[in-house]
Amino acid sequence: MTSRVSALPDISLNFSTLVDLVGYRAIHQPHQTAYTFLVDGETEQVSITYQDLEQRARAIAAHLQYLDVKGERALLLYQPGVEFIAAFLGCLYAGVIAVPVYPPRRNQRMTRLQAIAADSQAQLALTTTSVLTKIEQSFSEEPELASLRCIATDNIPNNLAQDWQNPRLCESILAFLQYTSGSTGVPKGVMVSHGNLLHNERMIQTAFGHTEKTIVLGWLPFHHDMGLIGNVLQPLYLGRPCILMSPMTFLEKPFRWLQAISRYKATTSGGPNFAYDLCIRRITPEQRETLDLSSWEVAFNGAEPIRAETLERFAATFAPCGFQPEAFYPCYGMAETTLIVSGGLKTAMPIFKTVQEEALGQNLVVAAKKGDTGTRTLVGCGKTLEEQQIVIANPDTLHRCTAGEVGEIWVSGKSVAQGYWNRSDQTMQTFHAYLADTGEGPFLRTGDLGFLEDGELFVTGRLKDIIIIWGRNYYPNDIELTVEKSHPALLPASGAAFVVEKDGEERVVVVQEVERQFLRRLDIDQVIGDIRQAVLQHHELLVHNVILVKTGSIPKTSSGKIQRYACRDAFLNGTLNVVSRQ
Repeated sequence: MTSRVSALPDISLNFSTLVDLVGYRAIHQPHQTAYTFLVDGETEQVSITYQDLEQRARAIAAHLQYLDVKGERALLLYQPGVEFIAAFLGCLYAGVIAVPVYPPRRNQRMTRLQAIAADSQAQLALTTTSVLTKIEQSFSEEPELASLRCIATDNIPNNLAQDWQNPRLCESILAFLQYTSGSTGVPKGVMVSHGNLLHNERMIQTAFGHTEKTIVLGWLPFHHDMGLIGNVLQPLYLGRPCILMSPMTFLEKPFRWLQAISRYKATTSGGPNFAYDLCIRRITPEQRETLDLSSWEVAFNGAEPIRAETLERFAATFAPCGFQPEAFYPCYGMAETTLIVSGGLKTAMPIFKTVQEEALGQNLVVAAKKGDTGTRTLVGCGKTLEEQQIVIANPDTLHRCTAGEVGEIWVSGKSVAQGYWNRSDQTMQTFHAYLADTGEGPFLRTGDLGFLEDGELFVTGRLKDIIIIWGRNYYPNDIELTVEKSHPALLPASGAAFVVEKDGEERVVVVQEVERQFLRRLDIDQVIGDIRQAVLQHHELLVHNVILVKTGSIPKTSSGKIQRYACRDAFLNGTLNVVSRQ
């Protein structure tokens, strides 16, 4: 175990915006390296100091101020790297609302990007020369994108920094829009203020026990809340070094992640549960022999269901490398709460609770006894932090749940974001909930199900049936719409997409009704091939099982809504009226 060191000085109260914080770093730590980006995920690297980072941010901001776009939205279309960080801060320095979006790949459909551009009413797109060269032609062909003023920020000279004028911001000013996937396929922009950011960064510092010895290392996407707020902005908040790499370099070769932790003696790093599974499966014994993970103090795990089996297997696999099981840090959060909501003690072991699965399906928490079958082991996600409150509410009655009941997780506190951009009705429904029995509120309705036990939060599932594969969220109705449009033989609004677990992995299953008139002349291979191809093309997702069923046989409610859980049970029980399956 590493020796205890004193906490960082409490300087956060002196700042009301991230601009003030960055300026402080540039003055007091000008020559300290702020970020090191591993270009190839291994040895090739680019670094930038706090002074140079602020100069780049000021130069970009001065250019934006010249364009007189304060308060407007700017899409940030960058590959992972230092230039993204400078552009994000440049937007903040100009009072422009940043909208981080991953740039489209060549020949990729731009449906999501078009939706975000339209929803945010963005006027600008900031990017690099190399990315701009690839997307200019395709942008010109899309109405939502053709009107954007595209700016290659790597062409903005540093000497423009001297022309920057302080926009005089305050903590209530919006810093950026964090876009999430909507259940209808239309992304929603979460409005995150400077005050939200600073409060959440303080929560992360407290929860993770960060000190003047902290070194953060990460590979998570910069346009996602965990990557941006956890990996990029938390080190800036701390004034501590940060080592970053592209998500693709990790996915191509997971060894690079742990190799970098070993090389740079990183203390804080993490990701979704699948990342740890990937390391278990794809890092060889020979590679493990070269690793020293003894510096790793906080191995956070969040953003998707946390599996007890994964934590146990990872700890056992990498124990010879110096990994300590108490380094595991299960946590819970979301874009609507800026990032983190709950977490445990830095030095404590993860908390497991095994319950009866049948009772859980009835929203009851019943501890499993030795020898019980049909059990499920849940991983605790810690307790609420920094003046925030978590309550468990019945999603139908809106009453507070009693002990031993599963309900919807509701959250209140200064990290809860301002709402959804230009969506007043959804903002009221989601961000302004009140308990019907006590009148307490307002709370954020997370859409997640769970329970509290001695203050520890256990997450049990999603109200909205979100499918989570490899750290990404997929809404079943989006996939189902893609499926029904993939071939004329498929009956509209008569399909279900869900996941099942096999060999420790979540696998996507699609059940789809066939139009009665096609049943006798169905080219099964063609139809199933079209389904798989469409889902892969539109969602970048592999469908492991496709089951075609007879007309009118899929479980639905009396109002015609698909009963996905009933369909999943029928699939597992083998009671579907199957035409064909592959």
